[in-house]
Amino acid sequence: MTETAEDLALPAALAEVVEVGFEWEWDEETDESRGCDFEPYARLEAPEKTAWWFRLWTGNEEADGSEFRFFGATGAGDYAGFWLVRPGAPLTEQPVVHLGSEGDRGVIARDLGDLLWLFANGFGPLEAFSAPDAEAEPNEAFQAIAERHAPGRRRTTAEIVAAARAEFPNFSEYIDAMCR
Repeated sequence: MTETAEDLALPAALAEVVEVGFEWEWDEETDESRGCDFEPYARLEAPEKTAWWFRLWTGNEEADGSEFRFFGATGAGDYAGFWLVRPGAPLTEQPVVHLGSEGDRGVIARDLGDLLWLFANGFGPLEAFSAPDAEAEPNEAFQAIAERHAPGRRRTTAEIVAAARAEFPNFSEYIDAMCR
């Protein structure tokens, strides 16, 4: 089944994030990065492309990744997307996951509102997954988006990630079961 442009449209808040964009740079002298290594897509990834990538990533020709709607990646090929685990819930209420190019994975946000606050706190999906307690420079443009779309939900990145991991403690095992 081919998805229509409407089926692949980003939720409004995420489309606003795409318009702002992410900045990331690597300092060769200090061997440190600044900003977020994240490249959001203009629309959700087509299911055919997700299936192709997910089969490569899991080594399982039967897995198609249809339970995911990816919306961006890092420069190294880590994916971020919604995990469609809540039956009947809209996309914006599904948890957000990080699937790393080297097999690392985890739930980083309970829903889009939490993800918006990760971005507002200065974190991208990779940074939230790998170092949720790290220092980051808050992003004012993303803070304005988070305030509009998820008012009253401001928390630290560590709190957001901990709540997501607590709600979905078996995500890694779920993925392991698909890997060959």
